[in-house]
Amino acid sequence: MTQLSDLFIKTKSENRAALIGYMPAGFPTKDECIMAIKAMVAGGVDAVEIGYPYSDPVMDGPVIQAAAELALSNGTGASDVFDILEATVAMGVPAVVMTYWNPIERFGVENFANEIAKRGGSGVITPDLTIEESSGWKSACESAGINRIYVVAPSSSEERLPKVASECSGFVYAASLMGVTGTRNSVSGNARSLVERVKKATDTPVSVGLGVSTKDQAHEVAAYADGVIVGSAFIRQLQESSSMGEGLERVEKLARDLSEGVRR
Repeated sequence: MTQLSDLFIKTKSENRAALIGYMPAGFPTKDECIMAIKAMVAGGVDAVEIGYPYSDPVMDGPVIQAAAELALSNGTGASDVFDILEATVAMGVPAVVMTYWNPIERFGVENFANEIAKRGGSGVITPDLTIEESSGWKSACESAGINRIYVVAPSSSEERLPKVASECSGFVYAASLMGVTGTRNSVSGNARSLVERVKKATDTPVSVGLGVSTKDQAHEVAAYADGVIVGSAFIRQLQESSSMGEGLERVEKLARDLSEGVRR
């Protein structure tokens, strides 16, 4: 059991969804990233996804890409990601790293999993890793005692979806639409049906990402999902602010609004 697994037991007992916030490591700077995460947690975020900035993302929209590019220009690397993970866990919330496969392979599969565990992290989300190519990663995660989180999408076939879901622990990441991350005026109608399909295949909690940015959207998704993931909306609060102080206030306010949404 990880902190993340414990969180979903807690939120289920409270008859609500978990609010999961995303922030790229090293954005706007390493120290400011930790400050932003602290503001998210102060506003009511239950768990945090820390993005490993990557130069060639396949799932990230323009908001997250711009944040990742700034983080990379600051020289953000593996040690910074792990430091931010450790600082987040010290805030009293479960934390996971979301990363493409290449940084894991470059760092060393077993070393990466062990470092996540050493820093108190609950697991890793790997959006571009298929279950067929996961044997080494699966062993490393099991040995380190951390969660493996894969992504399913509306395009996942009836045959494939149960196979992927059964390999997940912590939660199943349900991408609400075919496309990239970003805030939207409404959450895709595919999200509910995808969650229903996943829940038929596994008892593992299901969290929905891609598109949630408002209290009403969070409330809508929380009605059928176990977790609500918000990323681009938090990043935009920082990108659109005239100062870091203003950005932190906006991040905390958004977290408070979204937290009310998942609890309403």
